[in-house]
Amino acid sequence: MRLDKYLKVSRIIKRRSVAKEIADKGRITINGRVAKSSSDVTVGDVLVIGFGNKTLTVKVTAIVETTKKADADQMYEIVSEDYPKKD
Repeated sequence: MRLDKYLKVSRIIKRRSVAKEIADKGRITINGRVAKSSSDVTVGDVLVIGFGNKTLTVKVTAIVETTKKADADQMYEIVSEDYPKKD
């Protein structure tokens, strides 16, 4: 599945257009490699997503084309959530 679609379906990012924009700016890596919005995501991949105020690391546990909101969090496992240190 495409990275931008996976992020939307899993509800890590609410809009596919926003997911595409973040990926195309180089703020997402898959298994340590910078990813584009069209990159393929497979089960077992580790995604590192750089938001403005945090860095989210998740492991892909399932790929489904559509899901209900209540089941979306079963598509990934949060490995870490890092916030930048303030001086």
